[in-house]
Amino acid sequence: MQIEYLENFYKVAKAKSISKVASDTHISQSALSQQVSKLENDFNCILFERSNKGVELTEKGKIVYQYAGNIVRTFYMMQQKLEESDNINKDIRIESFWTIANYSLPCVMFRVKKRFPHNNYEIKSNKAHEIEENIVNNICDLGVIYGKPRDPKLAYYKIGVDRLILIAAADYQIPDKIKLEELFKYPLIILNDNMDLTDMIANKIKAEGKQPDSLNVMFKSDSVESVKASVLNGFGIGFIPYISIKKELYRKQIKLIEITDMVIEYEMYLIYDGNSEDKTLNDFIKYFKDIARKSLC
Repeated sequence: MQIEYLENFYKVAKAKSISKVASDTHISQSALSQQVSKLENDFNCILFERSNKGVELTEKGKIVYQYAGNIVRTFYMMQQKLEESDNINKDIRIESFWTIANYSLPCVMFRVKKRFPHNNYEIKSNKAHEIEENIVNNICDLGVIYGKPRDPKLAYYKIGVDRLILIAAADYQIPDKIKLEELFKYPLIILNDNMDLTDMIANKIKAEGKQPDSLNVMFKSDSVESVKASVLNGFGIGFIPYISIKKELYRKQIKLIEITDMVIEYEMYLIYDGNSEDKTLNDFIKYFKDIARKSLC
């Protein structure tokens, strides 16, 4: 007896219709009727009385129906437990750029942990080129970085887009919208980290025919929290990744200043070894892809 036949018998018994179940399960009525006949042969009894109005369970059919649902559910639960047993104590090592690790991944990992509860997860922040090297050398299993990987051996999948935004304290005297040329008259705090944000800003300014050296830069910091604190204290305005400031924007502690003629965006990618034969890891990566775009914090 095949479990699929018993499952379809159960569906037919509930629907009282072979044609409806055949349509719902995308198999032909004749194939479904053959499945029922095969079960009747296995159990050596008639399970349905057939008529123009559909099908009705016989007395013995009712007995089979009474147990069939639990048998099917138990079978699939057994399959699930067998699959989960492969995942017990599997260590999955993830490296990502630090803003992603701190501000974007927690929500994804919350859902991942619920789906794969037996895995052990380790998240570390690192520079993009080191993350690539560590995946190639099997030091970590996958990474999340800004931009596509440089190493052609690595597979990649776009999971989101972040942008560099200009922020100010909620009561700071600056319009909500400014032109790029107006940026030069405000004291500016730059996040100077391994994302090369300084270069991004400079390149955009040069593209608009301006000179980056003319910016009124108070100081550069390698800490998002330092830039936030400086802005909140009214020391100036600052550029910062959007994912790192959403909470303060929601609380209206900080306001976003739109530069009408300059936008800086950068894509986030999941990177991994596309030739891995590790089933547990590949299942994890598939699920990560499915949920990442809608689950990033």
